[in-house]
Amino acid sequence: MAAGLVVAAGAAQAAEPIRLAGHRAVYELSLAESSASRSVESARGRIVLDFGGDACKGYTMQTRQVTQLQSGESGSRTSDLRNTTFESGDGRNFRFKTATLLNEAPSQAVDGTAESGAETIKVKLKEPKRDQFQASGPVLFPSIHMRRLIEAGRAGESTLSVKVFDGSDDGRKVYDTLAVIGRKVEGAPKGERDKGERDKPLREGEMTTMPRWPVTLSYYTQGDGERTPIYVLTFDLYDNGVSGALKLDYGSFAILGDLTRLDLTPPTKAGAAETAKECAP
Repeated sequence: MAAGLVVAAGAAQAAEPIRLAGHRAVYELSLAESSASRSVESARGRIVLDFGGDACKGYTMQTRQVTQLQSGESGSRTSDLRNTTFESGDGRNFRFKTATLLNEAPSQAVDGTAESGAETIKVKLKEPKRDQFQASGPVLFPSIHMRRLIEAGRAGESTLSVKVFDGSDDGRKVYDTLAVIGRKVEGAPKGERDKGERDKPLREGEMTTMPRWPVTLSYYTQGDGERTPIYVLTFDLYDNGVSGALKLDYGSFAILGDLTRLDLTPPTKAGAAETAKECAP
């Protein structure tokens, strides 16, 4: 009987619609580790993420990441990246715009649109120069990718391998990704290293009872055979799309992100709709 109740509860959660919560999150950055010969000796910075919208109207995301790296050989380097995106609720259309400052000097801006179909993704760029290209599909945009990760976690799947386009770098990269998804965890974050200090907003309010899954997400350049990931993200993925326990591993060094502020946005009426039919006018 008990096993039957567990199975029934899991099936009920899998059947519930996935609603990504509008939120503003602030992560304070610090150096986790450094291993290269020209090592990064210290790192600090901040990520501010504003995410909003719903499956009916689409999703907007504004991200700013300022990172200062200090090295004994190359000195100090500060990057200031600002990214704005819009993704349609059905995951077919995507707009992206990125501006970057390196040591206060502007680098090439990226501005474009993308359309994803069952067989191909078509990308049109306005900057750095007018251009267009296409790649074989299917390819997911970030919000749909997040929903797929949550679906996989709810279903008890341990991996998810998909192609992803997020408009990053020069706007011409389609990444192969592999996510390794751990078992579902419930209750406020615990652990010897936490001691109630890291990701404090996740220990308060509704987030303390929300299910989450530990995820290791690796990004690769497209190709065949064994490859080394460009970078690896590890994080706790909450059922509403919020991320905690953030770590960004660039190979030669890794950075921790401590969630210091989280403002959740109440869902819109459209966002409370449970089926695509309810989104129709």
